[in-house]
Amino acid sequence: MTTTLWITAVIVAITLGITVWAARQTRTTVQFYAAGRKISGWQNGLAIAGDYMSAASFLGIAGLIAFNGYDGFMYSVGWLVAYLTVLLLIAEPIRNTGKYTMADVLAYRMSAGPVRSAAAISTLTVSGFYMIAQMVGAGSVLHLLVPGFSFKWAVVIVGVLMIGYVVLGGMIATTWVQIVKATLLMAGAILLSIMVLGHFGFNPLRFFDAIAKVVDKKSGLNFTQPGILYPHGKHVFLGPLTLDKSTIENVSLGMALIFGTAGLPHILMRFYTVPTARAARTSVGWAMGLIGAFYVMTTFLGFGAAVLVGKTGIGTNNNLAAPKLAEFLGGGPNTFGGELLLGFISAVAFATILAVVAGLTLAASSAFAHDFWMNVVRGGKESEFEQVLVARIAAVGVGVIAVLVAINLQTANAAQLVAVAFAVASSGNLPVILFTLFWKRFNTVGAVCGLIGGTAVSILLVVIGPGLGTPPATKPAFALTNPGIVSIPLGFLFAIVGTYIGEALGGDQRAKAMYPEIAVRSQTGVGAEPSAIEERIPAVV
Repeated sequence: MTTTLWITAVIVAITLGITVWAARQTRTTVQFYAAGRKISGWQNGLAIAGDYMSAASFLGIAGLIAFNGYDGFMYSVGWLVAYLTVLLLIAEPIRNTGKYTMADVLAYRMSAGPVRSAAAISTLTVSGFYMIAQMVGAGSVLHLLVPGFSFKWAVVIVGVLMIGYVVLGGMIATTWVQIVKATLLMAGAILLSIMVLGHFGFNPLRFFDAIAKVVDKKSGLNFTQPGILYPHGKHVFLGPLTLDKSTIENVSLGMALIFGTAGLPHILMRFYTVPTARAARTSVGWAMGLIGAFYVMTTFLGFGAAVLVGKTGIGTNNNLAAPKLAEFLGGGPNTFGGELLLGFISAVAFATILAVVAGLTLAASSAFAHDFWMNVVRGGKESEFEQVLVARIAAVGVGVIAVLVAINLQTANAAQLVAVAFAVASSGNLPVILFTLFWKRFNTVGAVCGLIGGTAVSILLVVIGPGLGTPPATKPAFALTNPGIVSIPLGFLFAIVGTYIGEALGGDQRAKAMYPEIAVRSQTGVGAEPSAIEERIPAVV
């Protein structure tokens, strides 16, 4: 394992070097939260791809496909098309109307205190679930690299590194770590995909013929057939309708993944790092190309692991499917080639996790420091120094909590944990963002009800459902693992009903008065450029 550890150490050293460099340039809030708004479109596209292609993508989806075939592949499809929603509805308006966080967009129209507090709760919830998934993946990788190295300490190491990236380097360090990680991840995925196809004479038909011969012992289905993860023949009751559980699970999952992307706080923050709205659109184009190519390649990673390694070779932890596939392709366990390729892929997975958790930590700490502390507690009157200091302290707190939770979820699948975060984002954040931008009657009460109601109901349905640790012998109160098909409409309903309640209570004159301005600004970008005053803010230490 010496080679493996050296490769991992080199990549970690590179990211730490980036952080030290970035720390010298991170002295103001605009630098800490938005990298000085000096990231170009293609650079931001790489960083978005690096932020989005997480441990859930590289480890979790490969594992779900390797264990569940077609049903696991549906996770990949959902994430692949999700950026169409971002491109068509979110990227440019968010860039034009916000400053640092999602709550800036909402507070542009609404009463700042209530919506910023509600948005901070939603952001912390989404970031928390997403971050825990990355921690679980990190623990799995380090435990594989060093047998006998405890999962708990692996998670702690990742936590310390991610806190360091954010506390020292802010968005500048996070951006460049994500760019390096995206480049390495694409290289690793391309290499493994080529090697998998090479086993089948570079003939895709032979590859899929081999997949069709892999049979799930429990269901009797082969890996090209749906129904392994979500078996057919079971039914769920949604109101007066009796529906096939497998079909509803896949539709519900797809809804959460496609709509949830547009409500992820750490992705939305990336659009504030570019200098213009055109650069925001360009960055989405680059991200879509890279992300699309990557998710196509997860086909070869997951199915390749199923055919060449098998469940027995992977073990009980399906997050290890991609690293085990790399070891097999390199020559097998205890060979130089196997150890070298395992080391490279594991190091890439580790870099993937570090980059994503840094972005999540930054989103969570900014939600507390910028949205809640500065604009609610301090009424917008705190100094630059205090705001950056509070953000750094919050990053430490968020990181410690994530570590403490993750060490108790060792066997959870990273992709399924992230799917929970997407359900919360699509149910709480997205309805409120869309109504703020496009509905004139929308008001503060509607925004708070949408954020809190959508977040609460999605978490409740996950907790009482079968997804997160419900004992097999216990019948869950909610039948679906993926709650999006119920929680997303409820999130929109909460926002709509809250809006009419707000009107009945006397209305929200600010929300109505500001709608024409936000409508023009979101579509044209007028007034969206950073002010000269902002760029000349005195440096803080």
